[in-house]
Amino acid sequence: MTPMRIAEVVRDIHALDADLENYERKYGVLSATFYEAYRAGEELADDAWVLDWSDWAGAYENWLQRRQQYQELMRNLIAHSPLSEVFKRAARREPLELAHLNTRNSSAL
Repeated sequence: MTPMRIAEVVRDIHALDADLENYERKYGVLSATFYEAYRAGEELADDAWVLDWSDWAGAYENWLQRRQQYQELMRNLIAHSPLSEVFKRAARREPLELAHLNTRNSSAL
């Protein structure tokens, strides 16, 4: 399994943020509001929206997943190093990665 790097997760989050913002501007609601209605099975007002709504829901689900991965990675990194050290390494563009989220081996940092 390839180690997950926090910079890749952050990059994905920013890309997904841009996608979500496009849908939010188009439909005039925030993604969390849309997704709540989507998950509740709200009927679409326009058949032309079906593809957008499906793509929007997928992008939001991916965004949620990546945010969760980021939080887990940061918790694990901070458990092995002080936050200031994590920031220093990130600022120097050093790879911050973990082979497995549940690892307790600090050598993976």
